[in-house]
Amino acid sequence: MTLLPFSEQQIITRLQFENPWWTTSQLDPFYESFAPRLYFNLLYPLIKKSTVQRAVVLMGPRRVGKTVMLYHTIQKLIAEGVSPQKILFISIETPIYNTISIDALFTMAQKATGKMDATGWYVFIDEIQYLKDWEVHLKTVVDDFKLSKFIASGSAAAALKLKSNESGAGRFTDFILPPLTFYEYIHLKKLDALIQPGTINWKGNIAKFSSTTNITELNQHFIEYVNFGGYPEVIFNKEIQNNPARFMRADIIDKVLLRDLPGLYGIKDVQELNSLFTTIAWNSGQECSIDELSKRSGVKKTTIRQYIAYLEAAFLIHLVKRVDQKAGKFQRENFFKIYLTNSSIRSALFAPLTAEADGMGALIETTIFSQWMQRISFIPHYARWKNGEVDLINISNKTNQPDWAVEIKWSNRYFEKSNELKSLSSFCIENNLTQALVTTIDKTGTKELNKIQIQYLPAALYAYNVGKNTLEKQGN
Repeated sequence: MTLLPFSEQQIITRLQFENPWWTTSQLDPFYESFAPRLYFNLLYPLIKKSTVQRAVVLMGPRRVGKTVMLYHTIQKLIAEGVSPQKILFISIETPIYNTISIDALFTMAQKATGKMDATGWYVFIDEIQYLKDWEVHLKTVVDDFKLSKFIASGSAAAALKLKSNESGAGRFTDFILPPLTFYEYIHLKKLDALIQPGTINWKGNIAKFSSTTNITELNQHFIEYVNFGGYPEVIFNKEIQNNPARFMRADIIDKVLLRDLPGLYGIKDVQELNSLFTTIAWNSGQECSIDELSKRSGVKKTTIRQYIAYLEAAFLIHLVKRVDQKAGKFQRENFFKIYLTNSSIRSALFAPLTAEADGMGALIETTIFSQWMQRISFIPHYARWKNGEVDLINISNKTNQPDWAVEIKWSNRYFEKSNELKSLSSFCIENNLTQALVTTIDKTGTKELNKIQIQYLPAALYAYNVGKNTLEKQGN
């Protein structure tokens, strides 16, 4: 008995199914129903840019809206007058495309549409990591079809980034789509009425800083965001929120730990990797060491650093380095903090937390860090010494000295008792900082402590403004 391959006509029929706009000039209404993420306004100009001969590689964690963003791009291209017959969408996960090159699929699409001229096409390749040697295929079509644009995306972010860096230099432009910021959450949920323009006196200047019309209501949404807000699909779906483990753990975390990372790095002991990640997730934001992680997770010390690198490459965690009271870096980095890149991962692994729960303080700290981590050039640090700690500091690239410090609290206690902020005060004095910021639950104001101006802001507002400023800076 001879096994039959798929015929060219069968493949073309599938391409026609995946590209309904070839005949209707319209997308599936399912994708039109989603509001675009704000990051769409940064991605679209890269795709339209024709002066640079590069493929755009859209990468990021699972379920953050990459595929939907590709469909929104197609929708806008058609609206701007691009011929629908010159827009090709291919999902490499589709079994019938297995082992077929991008070049061959592109040729079949030309036959199907009758548009044999390879000029002015937009070719979208979703989940490209499932194509063996995808980076070679993508580089080839970029070189061979110079007057068309190729856009790839995939959820195995670690694989994409590794191969893009190795083989795509000068041919690929990486675009990382992170989990939702709190700023985007407010926008997508149409809660902008809770936000109003404001200012803050920061480092001697009056800066724009959004405030709120109702901090109680904003905090209610902030707690929902902390527990569920990293994924666009989850924030609108109460059924998923009632059982986050079923969706987020099975469809996001397990696929990365059980399929993406083992497939890329040849990890054989998946149970060991899962044990380490669970330990990290439970202790997000806590200072740890390789020795302590080994003891808690049961994973050998020689393996842990490799696993941490893999988990960082998969955008699941972020390692933050420690400095001392004078902001000096340690020669031996024995201690560090590890944060989940998305606080809602914790809800999936364990359980959602209420605003009053014991672990909410650490989760708020994880959430604040997740807003900052989306800044491409920003490297956060924390300070810790024998008698004190400061949660978040920035070391200036120009002076190599700290230029601001933030203490992340989910409490109003330190607004009432600023004299208890001894570590923050000590760090500021040591490093000639005249101002610092402390987050609260709902208190706003300014107080002076040892000639240091302490700016108090609700954590929800601080998170909103960091996400807003991040997006605006990347767009400039």
